[in-house]
Amino acid sequence: MEVSKRIFNLETETAFSILAKANDLAAKGKDIINLGIGQPDFPTPINIQEAAIKAIKDGYHGYTPSNGIPELREAISELVLNKYKTNIKSENVLITPGGKPVIFISALLLGSEDREIIFPDPGFPIYRSMIKYSGAKAVPLKLSEKDNFEINTEQLKELISDKTSLIIINNPNNPTGSYMNKKKITDLVNLLEQYPNVSILSDEIYSNIIFNNEQMPSLLEYESIKDRLIVLEGWSKTYCMTGWRLGWSIWPENLIEHANKICINYNSCATSISQYAGLEAIKGSQKEITKIVSEFKKRKEYVFNELNKLEKISCFEPGGAFYAFPNISKTGLSGNKFSEIALEEKGVALVPGSSFGDNAGEFVRISFANSLENIKEAINRLSTI
Repeated sequence: MEVSKRIFNLETETAFSILAKANDLAAKGKDIINLGIGQPDFPTPINIQEAAIKAIKDGYHGYTPSNGIPELREAISELVLNKYKTNIKSENVLITPGGKPVIFISALLLGSEDREIIFPDPGFPIYRSMIKYSGAKAVPLKLSEKDNFEINTEQLKELISDKTSLIIINNPNNPTGSYMNKKKITDLVNLLEQYPNVSILSDEIYSNIIFNNEQMPSLLEYESIKDRLIVLEGWSKTYCMTGWRLGWSIWPENLIEHANKICINYNSCATSISQYAGLEAIKGSQKEITKIVSEFKKRKEYVFNELNKLEKISCFEPGGAFYAFPNISKTGLSGNKFSEIALEEKGVALVPGSSFGDNAGEFVRISFANSLENIKEAINRLSTI
């Protein structure tokens, strides 16, 4: 049986295969510390769990509107207004089963064989995968350690061509933990204003996990690009809801109808129960979230300081998300080999930098979404490589 040739353009996400291998080793009795998977180690806050249980008991078991329940979309409009002082109509909000569908839909709508899509490298691997699946040419925007893995606007300008249909931006960044402040984002927008026919996908899924007393500079705050801006957001990282499969996005007028049509065709709607849980997450108490972010800050400080004490490892200071991206080139090993030794010999699961593009072979990603006790032991083990 032959399958469509397009399926061979799809890539995968190495973190899941590493998770499976780590779990297999653990099941065989090996002591494994998992610093590979990108999900919080905290439980979903209890008020959110209770909202989901209530939704079940109240009978919310059926389909919802394909773009999400109205009260949830209204709550997101209100959130954006309060946080970014920006008016967004609820009709432009799309609720999806996680954040990945937003990348998928964006690539399908804006990619084709005669187009190019620019994406960050290193970056979330699904960007490149979906670009290639769409038929468009995937154009990597190299993020350099000397720039703290922030976007170099001059390099970006050189990549934009008449064929560029979409530019993907991720702030804070996965896998590096880099963060671009308000000035940097303003400089970036000044460049984007020069290319009015190019759409923008801003992945802001880590917007609430930012360090050093900085604030999230959302692209939603810039009126000049709102008519071609897609913003990806969600509950997975902030509210520890990765398994609930719930994301939200904001779309410009000329794309929202098409985006919703794709949702109708491939997933009908996000889970009704998760949507009511998501509503409570936004409208309910944020005390637990404040505690969680505070704990991530403590872990970030420890990971950054301790990694840089190691003779053969160096690491720039993460500005957001819950990742560190150390350079391990002084070990004489590639990121792939270092990660292999870390897991099989030292019992520490990491993700090699090459999993996130062609520009990070000498790096590994460390997720500090684990207890400080486990992180301390993991770094101790890594110091012996």
